[in-house]
Amino acid sequence: MTKKQKKMLIRIIIAFILFAGLMICEHAGLFEGIENPFILFVIYLVPYLIIGYDIVYKAVRNISHGQVFDENFLMMIATFGAFGVKEYSEAVAVMLFYQVGELFQGYAVGKSRQSIADMMDICPEYANIEVDGKLTQVDPDDVEVGSIIVIKPGERIPLDGVVVEGESFIDTAALTGESVPRKASVGKTVISGCVNGSGTLKVRTEKEFDDSTVARILELVENASSKKARVENFITKFAKYYTPVVTIGAVILAIIPPIILGGGFGEWIQRACIFLVISCPCALVISVPLGFFGGIGAASRIGVLVKGSNYLEAVAEMETIVFDKTGTLTKGEFKVQELHPAGITEQELLELAALAEGYSTHPIACSIREAYGKEIDISRVGQAEEIAGCGINVPVDGREILIGNAKLMQEKKIDFIPCESAGTIVYTAREGEFVGAVVIADSIKEDAAEAIRDMKQVGVKKCIMLTGDRKEAAWAVARELGIDEVHAELLPGDKVSKVEELLKAQSGKEKLAFVGDGINDAPVLTRADIGIAMGSMGSDAAIEAADVVLMDDDVKKIASIVKISRKTLTIVKQNIVFALGVKAFVLVLGALGVANMWEAVFADVGVSVIAILNAMRALKINKP
Repeated sequence: MTKKQKKMLIRIIIAFILFAGLMICEHAGLFEGIENPFILFVIYLVPYLIIGYDIVYKAVRNISHGQVFDENFLMMIATFGAFGVKEYSEAVAVMLFYQVGELFQGYAVGKSRQSIADMMDICPEYANIEVDGKLTQVDPDDVEVGSIIVIKPGERIPLDGVVVEGESFIDTAALTGESVPRKASVGKTVISGCVNGSGTLKVRTEKEFDDSTVARILELVENASSKKARVENFITKFAKYYTPVVTIGAVILAIIPPIILGGGFGEWIQRACIFLVISCPCALVISVPLGFFGGIGAASRIGVLVKGSNYLEAVAEMETIVFDKTGTLTKGEFKVQELHPAGITEQELLELAALAEGYSTHPIACSIREAYGKEIDISRVGQAEEIAGCGINVPVDGREILIGNAKLMQEKKIDFIPCESAGTIVYTAREGEFVGAVVIADSIKEDAAEAIRDMKQVGVKKCIMLTGDRKEAAWAVARELGIDEVHAELLPGDKVSKVEELLKAQSGKEKLAFVGDGINDAPVLTRADIGIAMGSMGSDAAIEAADVVLMDDDVKKIASIVKISRKTLTIVKQNIVFALGVKAFVLVLGALGVANMWEAVFADVGVSVIAILNAMRALKINKP
């Protein structure tokens, strides 16, 4: 509880004690001898001002700024009206219980924010730089790329980088939600925001602080509340028109009936005050955003960042999910599995392929060089020419080498032997003559099949895979994972076109999500209804373009987010129906003179408390 909330609690206790004492005196008949009503007014005004002076101040201030219709205005007018018709105890009771509801609401909002606030604590305060043999603490913003920083045991990693000395275990729970530490050793990448274990590490920084993982996460968290769901936008617009309408209705209720039906104005003014108290929209205005904020907080606790409640709402309506294959469903660790030489030996084929791929940083090229296992003599390799979507043309030892997919062989009219093996096939030709094929396969992630199964269990109707791989390799992965539909041999631009086709095939409120991790996935992530990116190993472009970020690249968490989003949306809809239903019912009773001020307090504060309690259920994560 904050200092402000503690002060409010003290005011509530003091006002409640005074109010209870006054109620006892009133029921004991101690006030019957007081003939001057002004004395009773002053007596009840004391607890009223103790508990409600800030509400009156806010109402007056807002009116002076042109913001007339809000809950402060409704409370002020309703309680002033109660004083006007000499219902002093009801006036104090309304303000007292309204403040109780506000205190409870503030506490609930604070608790729902805690999961996200905890994440804000991941920001490192300093970085250790060695200067003249001594460690100096500097601001992470001042550390240049390529600097060597020292991370002592128990310290938070301030910047992304690669370990150059030392070995330790890294606690990634703040980012990923996983309690199992990860080993960090020389050559391994470490990301900012995590906590170093028992060993001292020296890390060469690879990014400035503003571009680091922790800075990106903080920016996403800070901006999450600005992107509202359709339901939230509806409630905001609804409250904008609802409040002035009920205020005008209350004025009409106080003036028109006594003129038409006759009788005193006092009774109808009291009904109008009851009407105003009932109509206060707190239950809706607070519980709906609180529900979505709870859902985003629940997601952050399992290491998933949702960039706004609109995306949480979209995930709840997701029925089709499209996956990029490499790095998403597979590890992206390509290894040479088979060699099929034609007219040369296996070793000659491998050497030729390794030399041809000598300059490339593509994972397939790296796997060929790794299988070759020897240092590449770059002097034997000439200038490579890339053939888009097919492969490369490169001189090796002065002879033209073509290396790439089947399209390359067909385009260059080379008579080759098609390979039927599952995996990525790299065909090689020398001086226009086919010399063999290298089969490279990517290993499937251990939990990928379970992730697909979980998604179908939570109601995702169709799982689709897009890949640039051959159909045979793509379908081999799809059959193992239980993928429903595969589109293979796609160029990066083809993926956008395919997703657009799938979006056009959608009907009604169905949403389509795309899951990817590479730079080439950024356009598709942007185009899909929901873009889901890998945060740990994914590219900056993909994370920037995505709407949901999986901080530890665990695709199993997608099913968990679907559960959280649907639970959140259910809670929000329950609150809307409950609040509007109860208020509408009691409003009618109040207008007819059946409901009194106490029932009006329940319709406002009671409904708000129940709705807030219900909204807080969104924070709870059901463990599998």
